[in-house]
Amino acid sequence: MEELNSKDWFEKSSSDTGAVILDVRTPEECEEGIIPGAMQMDILNPGEFMQKAQELDASKSYYVYCRAGGRSAQACAVLKSLGINDTYNLVGGITEWDGPIEK
Repeated sequence: MEELNSKDWFEKSSSDTGAVILDVRTPEECEEGIIPGAMQMDILNPGEFMQKAQELDASKSYYVYCRAGGRSAQACAVLKSLGINDTYNLVGGITEWDGPIEK
């Protein structure tokens, strides 16, 4: 897992042709807005999270965020345990995000 600030995370994910953006917040938190193109996988629902995580393509890069950066770091560790090596955690989460938001 690589820890990236908002600027670096946005630049790297925008230029990465194999990028998948994962929002690991709850559905209620996602109602406040998401990063465009993000796939929601609630890490606080472990059964569903693991099921979806096991279906991910390990050849892609995963850009992961939550509200403040803690749950997304945890999600990156879980993905690594499943053989997904290219994970990028958004330091500070969506609260530190300077890029676009969809409502």
